[in-house]
Amino acid sequence: MVDYHAANQSYQYGPSSAGNGAGGGGSMGDYMAQEDDWDRDLLLDPAWEKQQRKTFTAWCNSHLRKAGTQIENIDEDFRDGLKLMLLLEVISGKLDYYDSHNVNTRCQKICDQWDALGSLTHSRREALEKTEKQLEAIDQLHLEYAKRAAPFNNWMESAMEDLQDMFIVHTIEEIEGLISAHDQFKSTLPDADREREAILAIHKEAQRIAESNHIKLSGSNPYTTVTPQIINSKWEKVQQLVPKRDHALLEEQSKQQSNEHLRRQFASQANVVGPWIQTKMEEIGRISIEMNGTLEDQLSHLKQYERSIVDYKPNLDLLEQQHQLIQEALIFDNKHTNYTMEHIRVGWEQLLTTIARTINEVENQILTRDAKGISQEQMQEFRASFNHFDKDHGGALGPEEFKACLISLGYDVENDRQGEAEFNRIMSLVDPNHSGLVTFQAFIDFMSRETTDTDTADQVIASFKVLAGDKNFITAEELRRELPPDQAEYCIARMAPYQGPDAVPGALDYKSFSTALYGESDL
Repeated sequence: MVDYHAANQSYQYGPSSAGNGAGGGGSMGDYMAQEDDWDRDLLLDPAWEKQQRKTFTAWCNSHLRKAGTQIENIDEDFRDGLKLMLLLEVISGKLDYYDSHNVNTRCQKICDQWDALGSLTHSRREALEKTEKQLEAIDQLHLEYAKRAAPFNNWMESAMEDLQDMFIVHTIEEIEGLISAHDQFKSTLPDADREREAILAIHKEAQRIAESNHIKLSGSNPYTTVTPQIINSKWEKVQQLVPKRDHALLEEQSKQQSNEHLRRQFASQANVVGPWIQTKMEEIGRISIEMNGTLEDQLSHLKQYERSIVDYKPNLDLLEQQHQLIQEALIFDNKHTNYTMEHIRVGWEQLLTTIARTINEVENQILTRDAKGISQEQMQEFRASFNHFDKDHGGALGPEEFKACLISLGYDVENDRQGEAEFNRIMSLVDPNHSGLVTFQAFIDFMSRETTDTDTADQVIASFKVLAGDKNFITAEELRRELPPDQAEYCIARMAPYQGPDAVPGALDYKSFSTALYGESDL
């Protein structure tokens, strides 16, 4: 900056110098006339204008060099007025202007104002840069908040959904798995709470920066709609749902423990009852097949079994009670046993049916033996022959097994035309219902008929009279009650209706049936 006071000492401008102006001699009129000519030439000759600019630029630089600067372009370098004022300062040192003090004072004032303006501009720039950095920091905090708040909000929503989700379990292992998973979830809550506090701290830091620097933010976080209020509200909901979930899981655990007790209780009883029924079935089957002792001994033994079965009924009743509790608890499976109540019931009914049928068969065998005069030795021979060909011990012979048995007994039923005819005739007698099976009772009936005389018809009539309760007729109900199903149906199908004066609806004539059976009349 040029010293305005130093420049003012030689800045004298007066009339004595008017004729010697900075531009040289000549009168003002001449100069004005010449200026008019220059204006005209300026409009007409661009080259002249360029030369004048060059000349004026050189003149200006001749003075500005003394101030340590120069210009390149008049229009641009004098635009802000600084170099123009510097040029005037240099020139004023050469001119002896009479009011140089006021000019210098005014110039100094302008320069002071310019310096003040520069200082304010610098301060303003610093303030704006500082605010920019603060806004950038706030923006970074907002972005960091959004990056962490969004996944945390999703986690809380998922957690609330899981905590309220209905669960259905059937075993202790399943509920314990849910409890274990819930405990693992609860172990993550402290870390989740620290994450929540860290996220809220980011929001608070952004607010602190804005408030401490008097920055008025335009609105909420531009990167997310998840506010601290939303985070706190959902976190509080999670905190409320956790103990409720604890209570629900503990209740279900207690329920499953009770269900497990019912399963084990039922299984312990079923695992005894089921094998017991199976054992009794096998024992009854052996009794009906084996010929140990007389028929009376077998009958006595079977009736003892029947009593033991009846006496065992309370165990089945206890199992029914336990099954009822299992049904009420909605228990559908039991890994502790292979027996279901339905299996037990079916087995029990089969056992009762089997013992009743076997007793009935033995009673009929006794009746047949006595009616036809078959000895105990013959009965044992029949049983031995039957059992020999009953390979599966099912209590009945198939057609091929029965044929082999007949051949062993001397019957001509070989695989020729005559043999097949004879075999078909015999099968029609022993299997009238065409079931494809020959029972031991049917076998005895056939063999006894083949080995006894025709005068045994009276004995059969006497036997039927016993079954009929000493009546002259018998009913279908009595036959089904006293005889095996296949024999009863055989008799019912072939007995003619009873026509006597004492007949009742459904009465059957067992006398004509017995006579026809032994060939004494046509049935």
